[in-house]
Amino acid sequence: MHSMTGFGRGSATADEGSATVEIACVNRKQAEVVIQAPRELTELEPKIRKAVLNTISRGRIQVSIQFDSPANAAAPVKVDLRLVDGLEGAFEQISDRCGRNVLLEAADFLRAPGIIRIEDSGVTPDAAWGVIERALEVAIEQVLAMRSAEGDDLARDLAGRLDQLEGTAAAIARLAPARPERYRELLTKRLRDAGLDLDLQDERVLRELAVFADRCDISEEVTRLDSHFRKFRDYMAGREPAGRPLDFLCQEIHREFNTIGSKASDAAIAQHVVEAKTELEKIREQVQNVE
Repeated sequence: MHSMTGFGRGSATADEGSATVEIACVNRKQAEVVIQAPRELTELEPKIRKAVLNTISRGRIQVSIQFDSPANAAAPVKVDLRLVDGLEGAFEQISDRCGRNVLLEAADFLRAPGIIRIEDSGVTPDAAWGVIERALEVAIEQVLAMRSAEGDDLARDLAGRLDQLEGTAAAIARLAPARPERYRELLTKRLRDAGLDLDLQDERVLRELAVFADRCDISEEVTRLDSHFRKFRDYMAGREPAGRPLDFLCQEIHREFNTIGSKASDAAIAQHVVEAKTELEKIREQVQNVE
């Protein structure tokens, strides 16, 4: 089981240049990859996104990429010769118009827009991808290691809290069978207090007791809780991302405890239900961190 929180940093160097990749992950219900890379490497974003999503299925993943060309690489300077010819022709026309020689100096070429252009990088995206990919793999490995370590901590915490929930459910199951008998005693007392001397074998009394016993029967809910608990542990021990199914099971467990509380009509059981829902809320908060 993995956490959704993690950080990784990878670097690689080759003839094409050097790359540094940083990945930071935080909680999010869906997978979202945000990439920050030099403009000239924008076309690599689909490859980067695919590499990340092949290993991380959930969370907001921020990928930052820095790429530097080799120190001895030639400066990527481009000269537009057509503009050079045009500028020289313009100065010749100025000289003819003024009747004197107007000189064209080096600064004029620098000031004229578009004649000299400095490109962003001398390396093509395809050439840069090899070194970026290696740095990206290192960063992803570090992220997965951190997410796995935090996932182990989450698993231990969730397992302990699930033990408490199972203990609470077991206590409720022990109390439930005695509930109809307590209701029989309460009904008898009320009848006597009201001055009604009815035989407990009277058909009306028996029907009332039967209806109550059926209404407060929580055996199905207890059975479903046991099933949910087992499934919860199966997902925690599995190799697939467990965050979404665990979140769903938390909702189902909450539903079963709610039903028990409304059906049982018993103070002791109601107290256990409150304790269970309080612990379950802590579990749900932790599950929001699970991938």
